[in-house]
Amino acid sequence: MMKILVVSSLYPNAVQRRHGIFIEHRVGHVAGPGDEVRVVAPIPWFPSRHPRFGRYADFASAPKMAVRRGVPITHPRYPVIPKIGMASAPWLMAAALYPRIARLRRTFDFDVIDSYYLYPDGVAAGLLARWFDRPFVMSALGSDVSQIAQHRLERAMILSAIERASATTAVAAALRDALVGLGAPADRTCVVEHGVDLTLFSPPQDRAALRARMGIAAPTILSVGHLIDRKGHDFAIRAIASLPDVRLMIAGDGPCEPALRALAATLGVSGRVDFLGHVDQHRLPELYAAADATASCSDREGIANVLLESLACGTPLVATPVWGSPEVVRVPEAGVLTADRSDAAIADGIARLLSNLPDRAATRTYGERYDWRETGRQHRALLAAAVAGHAANRSGEQKVTKARGML
Repeated sequence: MMKILVVSSLYPNAVQRRHGIFIEHRVGHVAGPGDEVRVVAPIPWFPSRHPRFGRYADFASAPKMAVRRGVPITHPRYPVIPKIGMASAPWLMAAALYPRIARLRRTFDFDVIDSYYLYPDGVAAGLLARWFDRPFVMSALGSDVSQIAQHRLERAMILSAIERASATTAVAAALRDALVGLGAPADRTCVVEHGVDLTLFSPPQDRAALRARMGIAAPTILSVGHLIDRKGHDFAIRAIASLPDVRLMIAGDGPCEPALRALAATLGVSGRVDFLGHVDQHRLPELYAAADATASCSDREGIANVLLESLACGTPLVATPVWGSPEVVRVPEAGVLTADRSDAAIADGIARLLSNLPDRAATRTYGERYDWRETGRQHRALLAAAVAGHAANRSGEQKVTKARGML
């Protein structure tokens, strides 16, 4: 039995509903019988909830405490200095969390810190682990490796934290290989893939009836994700512009929505692009199941939730060949990997897939290999090893100290 303290600024909350929901799923499957979990999910401090401040107002509106899926969560605020504060972010986060965790420890004397996202979260977790004399495990998710670790100061802090961590996981082999290439120890850096809820995300009993109810008759592509540049919804819009019989559904909200709507109008495809806005997770399975294929046009991902959710619903993929995507789309049942991230390549991938769609039952069978239960089992084993290793080290140190005292 373990007491696990999760640290991640990406943990979802009532305001940021889709913010790192995959971490919540992962944590929910890590705890074994008798284990206890508490989550400390820091949020940047901001003084105003006024809507004119956009996502910054969300920081102020987020709750101070919550319980999600039976797990108690606290959301302490920490100072963030825009633009110039990146190098100090782990120290600012750790310093802000220390008093909150010290109080929590009075009633929850945790055995291990489980942190998600290497920077600043993982580096801050390493500092807290040192201050509280506890082992810690870090998990790399995507842009913490592909983007942040490419900066010299941040990379040095990440690598230092990895050296001190009991283990570091990556959700894709591409991320793990990149970390090792930067200098991370290969023997303590491993892959633990994400999973998917195979009960929630599953094929419908009657797909034809579902499509009829949703008014879908034409070949339809689904693009899911926050409406920001790196998700590449604009690539999907330009791709279907050259495929006159194809429709596109876009599920998500975000700052790029006006520009994406304008793009669809400019290309003359507004009538074939449906902007669905934010879609709660429990409604996503019907969208995946109704679509003929899901397009993932991102410029960087670890392993995107969208890929696994779509496969679990029996819907094949058209995905750009970035980071973890080639590790998922590697058999015909999974769909098509595009030649590159360009309008022409994505349009070609969609056309090729629609001309030769795989059997949806085979796609579902392939998707079943991504099971949150297996992810949780692997991750918990690393946490247990961290606790055991830390206890052994402390026991050894005590024996050495006792022996020295006898000299």
